[in-house]
Amino acid sequence: MTATPGTRPFAVVTGASSGIGYELARTFVENGFDVLAAAEDAGIDTAAAELGAAVRPVRVDLATYEGVEALYQAIAATGRPVDAIALNAGRGIGGDFVRDTDLRDELNVIDLNVTSTVHLAKRVLPDMVARNAGRVLFTSSIASTMPGTYQAVYNASKSFVQSFALALRAELKDTDVTVTSLMPGPTETEFFERADMLDTKVGAGDKDDPAVVAKQGFEAMMKGKERVVGGGAKTKVMAAAGKVTPDSVKAAQHRKMAEPGSAS
Repeated sequence: MTATPGTRPFAVVTGASSGIGYELARTFVENGFDVLAAAEDAGIDTAAAELGAAVRPVRVDLATYEGVEALYQAIAATGRPVDAIALNAGRGIGGDFVRDTDLRDELNVIDLNVTSTVHLAKRVLPDMVARNAGRVLFTSSIASTMPGTYQAVYNASKSFVQSFALALRAELKDTDVTVTSLMPGPTETEFFERADMLDTKVGAGDKDDPAVVAKQGFEAMMKGKERVVGGGAKTKVMAAAGKVTPDSVKAAQHRKMAEPGSAS
């Protein structure tokens, strides 16, 4: 990794107050990075205090244009090149799109998962390309590979992130900037509570350890890999099976996992 003389390498992690983002920030610190950690909630200050002096918290709402700009200004104000960035911030929403869910909530999912990802990438990646150095990790999902029955907007947003990451990787193949996609399965985070999905089969079921997922993502990014399925054997089998399963079958399978009340 490149670094400013006399400093540790510098990383940015979004959605770092809990879950996979918190564990990514911790993994960066354990591997000698200074970290600028961003999230919209006050938990980012607690997370930074727990992770130590190498972590600087920035509280911003990345679902807004102003929030992304404020984060980029905070990055620029450090005067340091970004050696690695984990574009991890995201959220979901469960329920019947036509009859149950709220439009404003779904547009917020798109603003955070899609719009802010494009916006921040547009700000940070040109600086990396100008230096011809840097590593980028996008948190996608195995949900990106299947129609999201009762998670229609979330799965579609992750399909966008997955396609976007792979396209950028292809565009930047003649540079030393690498782009990696992390594709977790169901992970033990606040995701399902925030998405109002605790009464679903997937929400109530066993999940992967976010620390394991973050470690897998970090290692794949550092090796410059195209993508990595994050999680245990069950998740990797699910991802492999998805490659040969028709979309109509995957949509029906997703219904069984995500239908409200399916946990009972």
